[in-house]
Amino acid sequence: MAPAARLTRLLKGSRAPIPIFLCPILASCGDLVCDPRRRDVRIQKRPLHVETAATHVHELPTPSQLLKLPRWCPGCGAFTQIRSPTQPGFYSTNRKSVKAFIACHGQAAESEQLGEAGTFQRVLASADTALLSHMGLTTSEPLTQASQKSWEIPTPICNRCHNLTHHHAGVSVINPTINSISEILDESPHKYNHIYHVIDAADFPLSLIPSLHRQLSLAPQRPLNRRAKTSHFQYGQKAEMSFIITRSDLLAPKKEQVDSLMPYIIEVLRDALGGTGEHVRLGNVRCVSSKRGWWTKQVKEDIWNRGGGGWMVGKVNVGKSSLFESVFPKGRSEDINIGAVRHAAQQKHYPEGKFVDSRSLANQHQTIEERNQRLLDEEDIHMLRDSLLPPAPPETPFPVLPLVSSLPGTTASPIRIPFGYGKGELIDLPGLSRESLEGFVKDDEKQDLVMRHRIKPEQLVIKPGQSLLVGGLVRITPLTEVPVLAYPFVPTKCHLTSTEKAIALHTQQAESGLVTNVKPGVGRRMDPAGTFSLKWDVTKKRAGPLTRKEAAGLSPRVLPFVVLSTDVLIEGCGWVELVAQIRKKDMESVDAIGNFFDARPYPRVEIVSPDGRHVGVRQPMGAWMLNYKAGSSQKSVRPRRSMKGHKKNLKRAQRKAEMSSSA
Repeated sequence: MAPAARLTRLLKGSRAPIPIFLCPILASCGDLVCDPRRRDVRIQKRPLHVETAATHVHELPTPSQLLKLPRWCPGCGAFTQIRSPTQPGFYSTNRKSVKAFIACHGQAAESEQLGEAGTFQRVLASADTALLSHMGLTTSEPLTQASQKSWEIPTPICNRCHNLTHHHAGVSVINPTINSISEILDESPHKYNHIYHVIDAADFPLSLIPSLHRQLSLAPQRPLNRRAKTSHFQYGQKAEMSFIITRSDLLAPKKEQVDSLMPYIIEVLRDALGGTGEHVRLGNVRCVSSKRGWWTKQVKEDIWNRGGGGWMVGKVNVGKSSLFESVFPKGRSEDINIGAVRHAAQQKHYPEGKFVDSRSLANQHQTIEERNQRLLDEEDIHMLRDSLLPPAPPETPFPVLPLVSSLPGTTASPIRIPFGYGKGELIDLPGLSRESLEGFVKDDEKQDLVMRHRIKPEQLVIKPGQSLLVGGLVRITPLTEVPVLAYPFVPTKCHLTSTEKAIALHTQQAESGLVTNVKPGVGRRMDPAGTFSLKWDVTKKRAGPLTRKEAAGLSPRVLPFVVLSTDVLIEGCGWVELVAQIRKKDMESVDAIGNFFDARPYPRVEIVSPDGRHVGVRQPMGAWMLNYKAGSSQKSVRPRRSMKGHKKNLKRAQRKAEMSSSA
């Protein structure tokens, strides 16, 4: 919104709806929804992710201590509040880190009041005593333990982030809409912006936002035409987008194997983008792993070289905060040549990409202390204006990074962290809403739905008349008289049984000794999600030695059978690879009818899930063969030959030699 429009709205005195994701404290007011057409503010509450272990008595800070607390939590970005202990941004003085920060802040305020004398004493306190004695200087008062550690105390996180870190308990916040994210991006102070669209590899591409490029009004991606422009400016700003697929270590054990999957990933991504994906270049796709450090250094260098505003956009639980922690350029301020920057500022010569925007260009020659003071002044002004983007915090070489948690909706509001003396900043935005199965699972077992490490599945054979239950939530039933091989890459337990028993267990109409994590009453919400065909040909990969060059080396066209496959995606959980083998003459008996649909008898499966949602299909990745080859690549070593008889022969030959020598 333009500044004039904001001023007009403030002068009229109209009450605008407050974004719930920016003010989570409002979620405790009632079970209502925010309606922008009404003058009153109505709120919607979300259920608890995990029940808190115990209730504690919180000591509220005094008015003087409240002024010394941080303006917002560095872990979730929520503004500080002392009203609701379960909501983000709540601080209590029970914790040692909060007490130490308040004491440190008080000492800093006292030193500022002392002026030059306080600055001189602080410099003497931080200097080496041996050096001071050599120079003939002594401190006027003894150093205390608090003054020595006053500069080493980090900014504390709120109580909710503390409980998420140590007790895995917390409350999810309201997720913003894509329109809220678009309004936040419109308030960007940078001339050069780059949006990192973060996608989860566990259920790729279900976490993709196909219309993100259009809804955020970004510059169009580079088309296939080589003569097209590579950069576009809109309203004096340039905004580009890259795709980053996180948690790629879930796909294969080695980085080289994941790199070999890049053509497959780009092809699946192009299909998921729809009609727009056929006419653009997808050279801006990265497959990274924050846990293993795969390609994180390259992304970090790109962020540093681009400068400007880097925005992490994506759905909840896709790994934005974890990626933020891995790629943020920490401790890189010494790479900035202050003399060259001051000379460029004096000459008013700013090469493209060297600096970020017009607001920071005038302050490139300032020191880091002067810039932090300017940011603090802008923060005070920000509290009086209407803005969705919070102020930028003072820059530090090693700041407190956003909290990494499996709770969906951990980040409450945008978290801005600058780097490089105003060269740029990285912003972690709250995640968009994402359909998941957490609402149908018991509270104490929601953590089991998150895939944290690579799964080594067991090969299951689904015979005719049987069904596969995935975690008690998704049922896969073959509809053809062909055995189907299933490889579940999911962290939940899978159960193979007859179709009648599977339906009774899935709908919770029969009791069984099977341990399940589904909530009671969820069985009545099980609806068919659709019928899917195994239509991708994987004969060359699955035929074994028949098609290998070092073995028979036959072409798949001469084989009397064909192997078909597909991947069934479970949103937020993982995928199940399905493989079936049929006779080729059955496929050739019925050819394609017309040019619009294929009537060949592909093997089909029926999938039933809660509300008939949370599932999808994609082109098969062949992850089982990839992991199977990695595990069986080591050649079997022939067992060592027994040396028992050889030793007897040596002893016999030695005795004969002794007898011959004595004779």
